[in-house]
Amino acid sequence: MAAAVNRLSQNLVLALLGGAVLRISAFSTTYLNYVKPGFRPFLIGAGAGLLILGLTGLVQAWRVGEEHGDGPVQGRAAEGGDTDGSGTDHAHGHGHANGHGHGHANGHGHGGPRVAWLLCLPVFAIFLIAPPALGSFAAARSDDTPRPRSQALSAFTPLTGDGPVDMKIGEFIGRAWDDEKKSLTGRRVRLTGFAVPSKKRGQWYLTRMQLACCAADAFPLKVAIKGVPAPPADTWVEVTGTWIPPTFEKMPNGVVHPELSATDLVKIDAPAEPYED
Repeated sequence: MAAAVNRLSQNLVLALLGGAVLRISAFSTTYLNYVKPGFRPFLIGAGAGLLILGLTGLVQAWRVGEEHGDGPVQGRAAEGGDTDGSGTDHAHGHGHANGHGHGHANGHGHGGPRVAWLLCLPVFAIFLIAPPALGSFAAARSDDTPRPRSQALSAFTPLTGDGPVDMKIGEFIGRAWDDEKKSLTGRRVRLTGFAVPSKKRGQWYLTRMQLACCAADAFPLKVAIKGVPAPPADTWVEVTGTWIPPTFEKMPNGVVHPELSATDLVKIDAPAEPYED
């Protein structure tokens, strides 16, 4: 009995896990909190495979349990009654022994099945409590992360137009440090990210996490914002302002974040894709 329940619980965990993966990848964009968009087809395939394996195992375990159930065996033993031809009714004695034996075994076997069903709890947690995307807590713990390097100096295209230029934080950091033409000088830009407190007075960080593969290897892209009060941590905002050129001639040791003199701040909803390419 315990082995059958263990098989049922294991296959149920597979089915639930496959359903959870499909739920966050095929029927929502929750998967973007954990991996890059290109992983969606693989997640859908893995979820479907787990679900099929789990359901197949559940059907097989159910059939095996029906074929090897104790009910028919007990019924035949009771019907046998007088089996030695002596005319003595042995059914009562045999039934008493079986009843005692089964009751004793079951008394010691309940723990196994109950523990097996506990395997389902982590999967139920995935359905009920989906972890959010990385935010200010992870970004603050990674304050010593080196700044990303731009791909090539020639990759920076001229900034055209008179209004604010919508720009990714990674591009802003690359132009601030690696653009020999200083294309950010005097140009208004608009950056999107979430707020992270700073230990320095008079500033806070506009941040966007970047993934190499998944949330486990994410690192923060930060721009120091000056000129507007800091919103609450993890608040998503659009900040418009101009780059503050550095006053030092040589890059100092340690991590230095580019600065933006903000003139406007607008609170926004968190984007469906929280990480930056």
